[in-house]
Amino acid sequence: MEIDPWGSDSVEDYSRLFEEFGIDEFDASDVPEPMELMRRGIIFGERDYDLVKEAMREGEEYAALSGFMPSGNLHIGHLMVLRELVWHQERGADTYFVIADLEAHSARGMTWEECERYTREYVLSLLALGFDPEEGTVYRQSQNRELQDLAFELGEQTNFNELNAIYGFDGETNIGHMQSTLTQAADILYPQLEEPKPTVIPVGADQDPHLRLTRGLARRMRMFGVTEAYASFEIEDEHKEAVRQAVEGLEDVTAAELAEEVDDGELSERLRAGGDEELKPRTRVLSRDAPEDAFDALSDELESLGKVERFEEHLDVYDADREDVERIVREVEVEHGGYGFYPPSSIYHRFMTGLTGGKMSSSVPKSHIAVTDEPDEAREKVMSATTGGRETAEEQRRLGGEPDDCPVYELYAYADEEVCDDEHAERVYEECANGERLCGGCKSEAADMTADYLEEHQEKREEAEEKVEELDAL
Repeated sequence: MEIDPWGSDSVEDYSRLFEEFGIDEFDASDVPEPMELMRRGIIFGERDYDLVKEAMREGEEYAALSGFMPSGNLHIGHLMVLRELVWHQERGADTYFVIADLEAHSARGMTWEECERYTREYVLSLLALGFDPEEGTVYRQSQNRELQDLAFELGEQTNFNELNAIYGFDGETNIGHMQSTLTQAADILYPQLEEPKPTVIPVGADQDPHLRLTRGLARRMRMFGVTEAYASFEIEDEHKEAVRQAVEGLEDVTAAELAEEVDDGELSERLRAGGDEELKPRTRVLSRDAPEDAFDALSDELESLGKVERFEEHLDVYDADREDVERIVREVEVEHGGYGFYPPSSIYHRFMTGLTGGKMSSSVPKSHIAVTDEPDEAREKVMSATTGGRETAEEQRRLGGEPDDCPVYELYAYADEEVCDDEHAERVYEECANGERLCGGCKSEAADMTADYLEEHQEKREEAEEKVEELDAL
């Protein structure tokens, strides 16, 4: 499965994202006051969002960042990202909105004048949705020197083969396009430049390649790595769970003794070579070319947690909680000029289907409702939209409609809770599926609801004009 973050294709099978790219299913049950997109399953996947949820619950520092490449008209499908960003800001996140104009220029060929025009459109809607510019940060890639410096450093940690594997680049890909991926990675890590903290990136599923690249880069930019270990010699990651279970069930077991108990031939051979060394769980801190003074300081600091055994390139800490070890490692790293980055967390929302079917696209006017469309024009687009209904009213009553394949139903499901609450969205779904609701009336209701929302949003955009003028990024 290939994902092109600059393409127009939609994701057809979301389950494959779980299988092939390690995205986890999103669980809203322990999110404090989850937003409607979470409750309704529109936000379907996540990576390491538990770190953010914990920070949210405990009132600890965390950040949220997302943004847009200014390459087309802003439409109602885009508003999901903005709503997610505002929702996190309202719950204490240090919030960033990035205008990816360098990416738009290099990957999409947008002129700087076009970037300027679209930037204003995006920021107006962000402010209209409630983003507080005094509490958050809005910036452009092209104007942020710190960001560009970080992108340059990230470039020293990757190569063409990696970018080719993630993005499918080839010999025809221009260098500016490649560099834009590193600028994207720098954007994702930018909220942690002053202080490392859990950071969530709300995105559509098509942006996952950027998250995979950045998570790897975040680890490579660290002075130290923290892992679990059971012996002075290395045990491969895929074997650690088997060793952990065995060690928990036995006392004072040596490597050679455990070698006789496991079925895996490769693991048995490795353990046998360990001989009479006693296996004991410990947290291992690996040096990644860390300065010697940082290594010395870390060794001293970790002694407050328990016994520390020092080797040439790593430290083993016994009887200590791993989270405590990671906290001290990060503190020492930052004190000695390192970044201490957390790998970024992410949440993923489903694409909103275009009114004509397929992905809602800025380049296909009939497929979307732009935030600048006249309300009457939006109403007409909804009334002309394709549906998940049957060919005749009689078939609809007898067989029921198919709301899961209906762009009109999505107008209810994706709507802000103040426009359409959970109960009504569920009722529309059930009435369609069991044949009680016919497409004509459903379209008419959705058209009025959408037009009213658009009118209100445009009024708020007008009110935001003054704030836009005050932003340094514009």
